[in-house]
Amino acid sequence: MTDLRLALTDRAVASLQQASSGQYLARDSDLPGFMVLVGKRKKTFVVQGDRMKAGKRLSVRMKVADVGELTTRAARAKAKDILGKIANGVDPRASTRKRDGEAVAVDLPSITDPTLRIAWERYRDGHMKNKGRSDGTINNYRDHIERLLADWLDEPLSKLGNDPSLVTVRHETLTKENGAYIANGCMRTLRAVYNHARKVARTLPADNPVSAIDWNAEHRRNTALGLSDLEEWFTQLAALKNPVRRELHLFMLLSGHRPEAIRKARVEHVDFRARVLHIPKPKGGEVKAFDIPLSRAMIRCLVRVVRIGRALYAEQSRDWLFPAESERGHVIEHKEKRCDLSKWGNDLRQTFRTIAQAAGVAELDVHLLMNHSIPGVNAGYITRNKLLSDHLRQQQEVISRRMLEAGRLGRKETNPLARSWPVVPSRRVLSDLISGKD
Repeated sequence: MTDLRLALTDRAVASLQQASSGQYLARDSDLPGFMVLVGKRKKTFVVQGDRMKAGKRLSVRMKVADVGELTTRAARAKAKDILGKIANGVDPRASTRKRDGEAVAVDLPSITDPTLRIAWERYRDGHMKNKGRSDGTINNYRDHIERLLADWLDEPLSKLGNDPSLVTVRHETLTKENGAYIANGCMRTLRAVYNHARKVARTLPADNPVSAIDWNAEHRRNTALGLSDLEEWFTQLAALKNPVRRELHLFMLLSGHRPEAIRKARVEHVDFRARVLHIPKPKGGEVKAFDIPLSRAMIRCLVRVVRIGRALYAEQSRDWLFPAESERGHVIEHKEKRCDLSKWGNDLRQTFRTIAQAAGVAELDVHLLMNHSIPGVNAGYITRNKLLSDHLRQQQEVISRRMLEAGRLGRKETNPLARSWPVVPSRRVLSDLISGKD
């Protein structure tokens, strides 16, 4: 909605319709600088005025009170006092912080021309957290804004919008100093923050300054193992000293899922009876939660790591599937030296996709197993959970079997460690896990 100008009274304020999207201002025709900020859920009395500092005119906007906390008349009286201080060159926001444990007022970030810091905070809290974005995604965006663009945090976005050359030069600098992929990622974050800010700050230039850059070429990393490579990889895996890490890498290979999701898997998320591992907060947040169907090889892997965890990390293994003596209690870093293990992490995710293709698994089934978005309109009518207990698990079995068959060739003869790993857990141990016994 567009901004309004009217005589603000209790009745007029009550009649203001909530914004259908974003926010709009209802300005008081009697007291310049006094207004009501109307959002989707709440209305707020605010003031805006200009003060002089070092010969420069600075705009100050701050909250007076939420509508309902004060009458319109009382809010107008308070606004007059604040505007008087602003006119005398005083920034009243400095005195509205907590005094003696009592919060007098709250600073309201500038809306018409936010700084990058304010725009980022609004995007983080109002968009990313509300959308359930994962902590990893938020931290990645934070690194781009608060580290790579730290010197711009207190610059108004209008400065970038009016001079896109600043953005192009920064992209070129980041490319040289940090690499092509990081430079592109940082600019994508800036583009998202700017677009989100402009939903409210309509005075910002309509053309996003990031549109001026020449993007660095990006190529998908081709780091997957083929069937002929698995024998050597399994030999390397069997030689790793830490048995929990061995099972972690094996499970990532067999499942084809992202390292962060597997590292944070909890004991309570495994249902051995239903033969699934629940991933409550994958990439994309809680709305993307899903279950991984477990093949026999994957169940054996989890049973082994539960037994090992109880022996090596008794306290941590109560909560985590892949426990470790870390601050969080689970494996934090999944990387290995390449001379010890040639492929790990997302290399194994690519391997899963490659082996699935070689095993003849349909592309749609692979999308479902890897929790990818499903392409096409008709595929959108497929209900994943209805395929989980039979069809998808059968496909998972096909992929696991193909991997293990390729990995076992000649392994017993080349590495004596392989004779004892992986071992098949006893039926009694598996029965105890299903029943929940310790």
